[in-house]
Amino acid sequence: MQAYKGLNIYYGDLHNHCGISYGHGSIEEALLNAKEQLDFCSVTGHALWPDMPEPDDETQYIIDFHEEGFSRLRRLWPEVQRIVEEQNEDGNFVTFLSFEMHSCADGDRTIIYKGSKGEILEVEDLAQLHQRLGELKSQNISVISLPHHIGYKQGQRGINWKTFDEEFSPVVEIISMHGCSEANENTRPFLHVMGPSDHESTMQYGLSQSHFFGVVGSTDHHSAHPGSYGHGRTGLWAGEKTRDAIWNAICNRRTYALTGDRIQLKYSINNQAMGSRIQTTDQRLIEVHVIGGGPIDCIDIVKNGNLIQRFSEYNIKKKYQSDIIRTKLYLEVGWGERKVKTDWDVQFGISEGRILEVEPRFRGQEVVSPLEKEEDSPSNYYTSHWKPDGDLGICFTTTTFGNPNNSTNASQGVCLDVEMPSGAIVKSVINGQQVNMPLSRLIEGARTGRLRKIGSAGYRFNRSPQQWEFDWKCQFTDTVKEYKGKDIYYVRVRQKNDQWAWSSPIQLS
Repeated sequence: MQAYKGLNIYYGDLHNHCGISYGHGSIEEALLNAKEQLDFCSVTGHALWPDMPEPDDETQYIIDFHEEGFSRLRRLWPEVQRIVEEQNEDGNFVTFLSFEMHSCADGDRTIIYKGSKGEILEVEDLAQLHQRLGELKSQNISVISLPHHIGYKQGQRGINWKTFDEEFSPVVEIISMHGCSEANENTRPFLHVMGPSDHESTMQYGLSQSHFFGVVGSTDHHSAHPGSYGHGRTGLWAGEKTRDAIWNAICNRRTYALTGDRIQLKYSINNQAMGSRIQTTDQRLIEVHVIGGGPIDCIDIVKNGNLIQRFSEYNIKKKYQSDIIRTKLYLEVGWGERKVKTDWDVQFGISEGRILEVEPRFRGQEVVSPLEKEEDSPSNYYTSHWKPDGDLGICFTTTTFGNPNNSTNASQGVCLDVEMPSGAIVKSVINGQQVNMPLSRLIEGARTGRLRKIGSAGYRFNRSPQQWEFDWKCQFTDTVKEYKGKDIYYVRVRQKNDQWAWSSPIQLS
């Protein structure tokens, strides 16, 4: 796609937490976890809450752990800046410095500096924050304010679109562990103690109010695990893996939001990339190219909040590969009895062919408030690792504790994007058990096993899709006969495994 010529795809997490404020695990552990599966990262410290509710018997404990976390971050701030700078390596792994401000009135913000130096801004409200950010920009200090978990009701730490300012917020977080803020009905509802989502706090409502912004996903994870699989991530298109290039992509809205899988999403209108503002035309050629992390269910084109085109398998030419097959090999490990620890040592690869990409799908511990951590919870927050094992395989080690309930997946895994002969073998050694599987069997469907008797931990080789199932190119021309004001388009992708992606919008005016 011409609009993305010279650009590369990178994945990251701009908003997550650890023990530098009120969270769990060290910033060193957080960045080690990030390096396992991300290209860029900002580890965020909770810093202030100017309009914190007045204390009473019911809320005093909440106020106490917030204030303790804020004080801890200020003590550690010089060390945080040093570590963020030390861990940044252009071309390999990019870091940014950030802190968070809570706001009941206007919604929470993550303030992100382009580099690793910056102060915690002591402000009384969002208006004063914007004033300070403007002063910093006048001094050529690059900094942005990222609204997050926007879907909560305004006044209850959800976004206030009346005070939103795209000058300081080029992108908005629409998916995280809190839920999805795209629209009224969502794939990930808001279930946290902070409450349900509200229509007037959604992405679609903000766009309908003539605001323009890009979108990102973040984990908002609190246990030193940026990129924790399934909580939210950001994909973006940049010229290279450097602070300058990634920052440029964020500020120009060449970003999109992900739930978990590395869905590669390109989308243009009249050859202009996502995040663009372009002049209106009667004919709008919309091009979409998606390479999913698994089989795609549908691709939607949304205009002014309304679905105008949906592509499904019905529209896709089914081209079956018979000799050399490009496919996805996804091995998950976990299950077993709840809270029972299982350590995993896995070799995973192919007998012949080549590995195009390794995609770890590692999760961190599911605790948020300092008061949620159980006494017997593990203290090591860096437990999942992978490395190459020759040219045709990898090794990974991880730990699982069983699924906490029948609707929450706590497995760990790795997905290999491969090209291999149809008669080749998927090879593995799982905790000493050799498990070899002909690719042909995995093309038919998923295969599973256990380490021991019923109730013990298990593993799953997910079905290996044909390339036509996860690599879709689509075109649609929207012909406009009567034009009124601005038109806003974006693309939404859903996979069959319920992993999603949302593009930044394109505006025509």
